Formats: sequence, C-alpha cells, structure tokens
Amino acid sequence: MWIKKRRAWDIVPASEATPESVYLSRRQILKAAAAGTGALLLGPSSLLWADDPKKDEGKKDEKPSPYPGRLNQKFKLDRPKTDEKVAATYNNFYEFTTKKSVFEHVDAFKPEPWKLEVTGLCAKPQTFDLDDLRKIDHEERLYRHRCVEAWSMAVPWEGFQLSKFLEKVEPKSEAKYVRFISFHRPEECPGIAQHPEYPFPYFEALTIDEAKNELALLATGIYGKAMPKVHGAPVRTVIPWKYGYKSSKSIVKIELTDFKPETFWHKLAPEEYGFFSNVNPDVPHPRWKQSSERLIGTEERKNTLIYNGYTALVADLYKDMKLEKAGD
Repeated sequence: MWIKKRRAWDIVPASEATPESVYLSRRQILKAAAAGTGALLLGPSSLLWADDPKKDEGKKDEKPSPYPGRLNQKFKLDRPKTDEKVAATYNNFYEFTTKKSVFEHVDAFKPEPWKLEVTGLCAKPQTFDLDDLRKIDHEERLYRHRCVEAWSMAVPWEGFQLSKFLEKVEPKSEAKYVRFISFHRPEECPGIAQHPEYPFPYFEALTIDEAKNELALLATGIYGKAMPKVHGAPVRTVIPWKYGYKSSKSIVKIELTDFKPETFWHKLAPEEYGFFSNVNPDVPHPRWKQSSERLIGTEERKNTLIYNGYTALVADLYKDMKLEKAGD
C-alpha cells in the first residue's frame, strides 16, 4: 500500500493559510468588537501579555512603564495603521497553531518571568531579564510588515535598535552573524505537540551588518503597550525589509557566530526559502506571487515594494550580491 507523506511545509495551503469562511467569520467578530462586544467574543485574556496590566493599578510598588515610547518621526507610513484587533487576530505563530487564530491558543503561555541570554563571539556575554530590557530607552516606530503569504499590515512597534542592544555585549571583530533562538515549551504550546515534523525551537539569523542596520528593532511592545502573546511576547525582533518569518518571536537566546547559521524555514524547504529573505516583488515564492499584497483589515491591494519600501536604508547591504532564490 502506497501512502503519500505530506511535507512539513505543505500544511498551509498555497492559496490562503486561513479558509475564507473562517476569515470572514473573524471579520464579523471584529465588527462586533467595534460595537463594544469584542471583549466577550474574543475572551478575557487571549489578546493580553503575561498579565492584565490594569489588574495591579494603584499598587505603590508598580514599576514605571516604558510604553508608549516617544514616536520616532523618521519612519513614516504610506498607509493607515492596521486596527489593533485585526493585527492581533490574523497572524502566524506555529508554536501555537498553523492557522491564523493564534489568539485562541495562547492562554497557557507564560511570558513572565523571562530571560534573554546573549552569548558567543562577544566580549561581555550576559543574561537580561525583562526589567533590564524595559529600562532601555524605548521608542515607537511605525513600520510596514510583509508576510511571504502576500498579506501585510502597518503597525506601531515599541522597542529599541538591535544595534544599540548588541553594543552592550561588545561583539568581537570575528562575529559575522547573529543567531536568534525562540522559546521551547511544548506544555504551553499546542502547535509544538501537534507538529513534531517542525524542528522547534524556532531559529533565525541575520548577518552582523543587517543586525546593525538602524531599521532592525528589538521590540517589547506594540500599540503603546507591552507585547501581547500573539505577537511574540515578551521580546522579539522586527526586521521590516524582510518577510515576516525572519523576525523571531519570544526570543530566549542571541548568539554571535563566525559561521552562517541554518534558519528554520530554509532547513525545512531550502528550495523555497533563502537565507536573506528580503521582500522582492520580482522573485515569486513557489506558492505565493509577490508582485502585490493584501492589507489585512481593509482588503486593499497594493503593489509590493522592493525591500518593503526601505530601499534607501538597506540596499547597500546587498549591492554586491545576486539574490535570485525565492525569499532572497
């Protein structure tokens, strides 16, 4: 008897990661939310970070919040910000589910307390906790976010430049790459148990020059508050000129190396995902055309911009490279 074994990357259909009927139903939920009933429909804790920030209001020992940070006026959007509830109910986080309904599966996840270890080729390796991260001067940046599945959003991230954070550990001259490793808690993440074919924990990487680019952000918040679970609480990277899967969520370790690290999706499907994974309308993915994108929430179609519109800030990183593979 011949049995066809599905490849790991075939789980999400090529045309749409979420069935249209499910997505349209979710739009009805969002309409209800706008009418004031959304909290009942979405549940009390699904869209929050580790704890409800209001439950401890009035405590004398409450620590000052870095949110919202000052708006960095340098970064402008060519479109309105995506509605906060839309952004929180349509995203990818395979540790929880391969569907877009991540918010329905995150209640067991506990993002606090948290440790972020930085190690490898640096003079001052160290481990940071959330208090350390939140003491760093935060700012708000409005960025376009582009998924390889050809949908996009525009959101206000809260955080600080990855380059300034790396300065704290003093990278050595031989450090050429920066590797990111996400958390691994199968008991809190139903997606890990349901899909053993995925090589969790999630891992990604950038060149050291990419990590030092002023656009690269280490984010601990979004929409003026601490990072919700659905977006990668409590700390994640934001690399806006690359497809979304290059921005690692819920990071527990950063490692500086002198070798080119493997990345999660390249390991699963090297013919579909390149290391650099820059947004490029002229290089189609085998399952998704990249010439245009769908803005979630409004369903408007826009032409895809090379480097997601950040050419002036990043093009020099790749001027001597020939990037042709899907995702490059």
